[in-house]
Amino acid sequence: MPAVEVGRICVKLRGREAGKKCVIVDIIDNNHVLVTGPKTLTGVKRRRVNVRHVEPLDRRVEVGKGASDEEVIKALEASDLVGFMKEGLKVSRELVLKVKAMREGVS
Repeated sequence: MPAVEVGRICVKLRGREAGKKCVIVDIIDNNHVLVTGPKTLTGVKRRRVNVRHVEPLDRRVEVGKGASDEEVIKALEASDLVGFMKEGLKVSRELVLKVKAMREGVS
C-alpha cells in the first residue's frame, strides 16, 4: 500500500464523497489528513479526514504542505493528471465496499 504523504492521490472511502479522488495536502496527526479534490475538479471539498477513510493510490503530485486548491490544480496539470482525476469521477460502490472489506480482514 502506498504511503500517506503530502501530494498522494487517494480515493475517499466514506461519506458523501465516497468513491471520489482527492489529494492529500497536509498531515494533521497520525490519524488525520487534510484533503482537497479540489471541489471544482472532482467535487471533494477541502476537509480533514481520518486516514482509514481514504485509500492511497500509486500516483502523487508535487505540492507543498498546505497547498491551495489553485496550486493543486497547477500541479495536476503539470503532471498531466487532470484527466486521471476526472476519469471515473466516482469509483463504483462495489469497489469501495471491496476495499473496506479487505481492510477489515487485514486489521
